[in-house]
Amino acid sequence: MSYRIAVDTGGTFTDVVVADEEGRLVFNKALTTLDRMFDGAREALRFIAADMGITFEHLMSNSSLFIYGTTRATNAIVEKKTAPTAFFTTEGHPDILRLKEGGKHEPFNFRMAYPEPYIPARLTFEIPGRIGSEGQEIRPLDESAVRSAVRAARDGQAEAIAVCLLWSIANSDHELRIREIILDEWPGVPVTLSHELNPTIREYRRASSAAIDASLKPLMQSHLGAIRTDLADAGFGGELVIVTSFGGALHVEEVFKRPIYTVGSGPSMAPVAADAYGSQEVDHGNFIVGDSGGTTFDVSLVEGRQIKKTRETWLGPQWTGDITGLSSVEVTSIGAGGGSIAWIDKGGLLRVGPHSSGSTPGPACYGRGGDKPTVTDAAAVLGYFNPDYFLGGRMTLDLESAQEAIRSQVAEPLGIELRPAAWAILAVANEAMVSAVREITINQGVDPRESIFVAGGGAGGLNAVMLAKELGCKQVLVPKTAGALSAAGAQFADIVAEVQATKYMTTALFDADASAKTLAKLDADLDKFAANLPPALSAQQSRDYSVEARYPNQVWDLPIPIAEGHLKTPDAVAILQETFHAAHERSFAVKEEGQDVEWDLWAARMTVPLSPPDLAAQREDQSGATLRAVNTRSAYFGATQDVNVPCYDGDSLGIGAIIEGPAIIEERTTTIVLPPGSRACVTPLRSLLIDLDEN
Repeated sequence: MSYRIAVDTGGTFTDVVVADEEGRLVFNKALTTLDRMFDGAREALRFIAADMGITFEHLMSNSSLFIYGTTRATNAIVEKKTAPTAFFTTEGHPDILRLKEGGKHEPFNFRMAYPEPYIPARLTFEIPGRIGSEGQEIRPLDESAVRSAVRAARDGQAEAIAVCLLWSIANSDHELRIREIILDEWPGVPVTLSHELNPTIREYRRASSAAIDASLKPLMQSHLGAIRTDLADAGFGGELVIVTSFGGALHVEEVFKRPIYTVGSGPSMAPVAADAYGSQEVDHGNFIVGDSGGTTFDVSLVEGRQIKKTRETWLGPQWTGDITGLSSVEVTSIGAGGGSIAWIDKGGLLRVGPHSSGSTPGPACYGRGGDKPTVTDAAAVLGYFNPDYFLGGRMTLDLESAQEAIRSQVAEPLGIELRPAAWAILAVANEAMVSAVREITINQGVDPRESIFVAGGGAGGLNAVMLAKELGCKQVLVPKTAGALSAAGAQFADIVAEVQATKYMTTALFDADASAKTLAKLDADLDKFAANLPPALSAQQSRDYSVEARYPNQVWDLPIPIAEGHLKTPDAVAILQETFHAAHERSFAVKEEGQDVEWDLWAARMTVPLSPPDLAAQREDQSGATLRAVNTRSAYFGATQDVNVPCYDGDSLGIGAIIEGPAIIEERTTTIVLPPGSRACVTPLRSLLIDLDEN
């Protein structure tokens, strides 16, 4: 028997999903251990092994694939715990990282300071030498200045170096020579060249990508090295692949070279899982995915079975934060998870988040020393949790501590009763979540009423129905693996590699030879990637091609697929132009028929399937629709009186069983709350498909 292990480490919990050769998924979770990430995964794996009737040692030694997703890189950037990094750039352009693409929300307000750059001025070095826009050398590289800069960077306690020169995408000779000099002067120091990582025409995006990537190399290489060591010590002898931000996975050796690919990697798997389950459970292709963990609420989108992606991923506030500049699954994250702390501001208003109690000390009800009221504490006070069955009975909740935290810090300051105060905490968190969903849907021309809401995360089942009703969604899908949705998505991930090249042209002045050479270069880059894949991961591959296009004088581009992978005929060019017009109208409700179109960034993506579990084979027949409540308890839904609601064990529900709200369904890794007016059905995959009362 061979197994596949998928792990997603969040700020509060570590989720693990194991698949056997027959495609059965077994999952569990444990508190995240920040000092040694594998310790939390090991605990969850031991519980999974026990559920499967095998030992932990047998599971590890008989697993062929370990798929690892982590928020380590994202957290390091947010918490400013990346490595001190030096930035080498063209002389006369030291403020690329400070000015960004405007750099502040009021660019003409000269009293407003620009935000601090990702790399401070003291570690920014101007290098004499210049390449022109056509790739010609205007001024030779000053190699002695490079050597002086390397020594100064080392003396300044830098641990990595990012290099971004003007027009290196047209001629990379200077950047390549700088790396040679750096490694000659300082052997072994991590170096990132902008033209290799993100060959876009916009220098700020290249610079930001390079700076972020270089700053992550010492941290992530150490972290991934520790994971690899811990796996070997546990008896694992298979392949280690790392979840990436663009909705796939890469072998660990590739991520060692490009750790920026792990930024936002965990949440990128939630829509993969939503699409996998949604395609089996419902005749629908549009899904809003809400993944609510202990620290954040992450929203992503699936439209027409296509996961929505973007190059506009900002770490921090848009325009004033730092952009990755790389293709990634579009995820909107807010600090409104189960561990988000409720507090009263100076004006007497109730707030929730963005600060989280994390796994240590955790919410007050965890009984681990936390004394701040959180969303989880509110749910406990509202009666949504069985205090003796949290995490399947592995943790007993301290209800009195939760009550005291909310009473003293929310209810009494607001002058209201305990349960209304807990309801207010949940309502404020819900409003923040709804706003996040509207940001990625309504604000981008997507009507949420035409989508099914897919709930995931340990806290996802608490308010999924409430969120969906507010958004106008008619149904909610809660997969059986909802409590570990991103880890489940990793089980369905493919090896995905993406390469880019910049070549400007227009439909009026189309250069067929240049486009052919550009696409051939992309193919050659993917061939090199494929040649380096371990034999165990080398399967049949597919390739897709696209180009980013815009109308003249526009700033933003839209990615347009190149259907045949080439543009050899006038008809192919005309089809691409019409495809852009249609995409522009779909995104912005306007198009300019007959208008010329500009193209600049060309991309190719290679997908290598990892033989995902066959969900269809796991469908079960109707089993008598068993429906028997294990107990009842008092719960509060915002009305003036408490309601006595039936509570069901999710594992005991029969296929086809119908549960009318109000009710509570208890799973080992999540709890699903059905408010009045909702109705859930157990699907053949043991998911819950919930219909909402349209009133």
